[in-house]
Amino acid sequence: MAQGARRTAGQVVAVVVLAAAVTAFLSVAAVRHGFFDLKVYYGALHFWVHDHGEIYDYLKPGTQYGFTYPPFAALVMLPMAYLPWPAAITVSVAATVLVSAVLVWWLLDPAARRAGWTRWFVLAVALCLAAAFEPMRETVNFGQVNMLLLFLVAVDLLRLLPAGNRWAGVGIGLATAIKLTPGVFIVYLLITRRFRAAGTAVVAAAAATLLAAALFPDAAREFWTSALWNTDRVGELAFVSNQSLRGVVARLDPEHPSTLAWLALVLVTLAVWGWRCRAAVAVGDEATGLALTGALMCLVSPVTWVHHLVWLIPALILLVDNAVAAPAGSLRRRALLALAVVCYVLLCSRIVWAWEKDFTGIGGFLGSNTYVWISLALLVLLPIRTWAAPVGGRPGDPAGPVDPAVGRRPAGSAGQPAGVAQFVEVHRGTATGQRHRVAGPLAVD
Repeated sequence: MAQGARRTAGQVVAVVVLAAAVTAFLSVAAVRHGFFDLKVYYGALHFWVHDHGEIYDYLKPGTQYGFTYPPFAALVMLPMAYLPWPAAITVSVAATVLVSAVLVWWLLDPAARRAGWTRWFVLAVALCLAAAFEPMRETVNFGQVNMLLLFLVAVDLLRLLPAGNRWAGVGIGLATAIKLTPGVFIVYLLITRRFRAAGTAVVAAAAATLLAAALFPDAAREFWTSALWNTDRVGELAFVSNQSLRGVVARLDPEHPSTLAWLALVLVTLAVWGWRCRAAVAVGDEATGLALTGALMCLVSPVTWVHHLVWLIPALILLVDNAVAAPAGSLRRRALLALAVVCYVLLCSRIVWAWEKDFTGIGGFLGSNTYVWISLALLVLLPIRTWAAPVGGRPGDPAGPVDPAVGRRPAGSAGQPAGVAQFVEVHRGTATGQRHRVAGPLAVD
């Protein structure tokens, strides 16, 4: 058997073994939520369409949970009201798997090409690992929309914006109209001075919101005046699944959580995020901007359930990307790989649930907020890839062509932020498997 054939056969066997191991792990570790959230959407839409009730008046029988998204989300989900339940489950799972595969490919394929790895094999391994990731399996088991929203944002930041496409911002706008929290990416565009894309996002969000209001005025009025402000519909802030800064503060004093302490933590987090994002965009690292803003959203949102932490997937992938780019055997490579492995393993482990009933004391404080500490670590420690070109860059982009020999736009390219060119010092080419270093104050690691 030829060496190439043996290698392919070995890779196929490795993927099959890994898939079997993940399946066994999921059979033990995965909690069966019975598509709880999807049932809420499905029930609310049927109540609205077929029973002629008000969508925000619906509560899933025996629970306090109802439809919490803006009316545009109801418009997008409207076809669900005409599907049988098994078909709704199939569409939900298939859509999540498809967009997850595309997103992982966009983020991981550049690293695979630079390292000379077999690209299909890398994708297969990554998808197996993603299936074991607790936020991902919770998203699937609840029937949540998190990955669809992350995909819409990624279309803008990884494909349209680096290419200078005039439609950049539409995905972020639509994601914001479906669920308000992705609106933080509009702020990201503003602080990094991409005003046209930010304007497009605002217009897209406003147009989608106004369209839904015109079609469903009663639902829009109830959402914006009542349902949006009814936090009881969302859940208890101190519940251990709430892995946000607000959850940390609430677990310190569930009866009287300090709003002032939470706001102070949010302001400090925003300052660190803004500084790091501006540094990332200054050197064209849009993927890291996406990852940092995803981590920020998890931290500052009042409610970040465990399944919302799929927004950390880009950061984990980019940790591996940075490790691969570091010299073989270097301390940097070992440290980045160790951080990626520790974060991933903890985010697969359901460790926070050990403190579900009692999160008091120092041990409870540290353990019940484990995923918050991971989000903070990724926000602060994720390297900015000064050696990488933006995903989707190509010759002819308004910001200048990407030099394939070095994997980034050459110093002095049109559209390069002022002051960056004089700091760029390329030492070795990625075409030979070596990495680059950028000297100067913008070389933030």
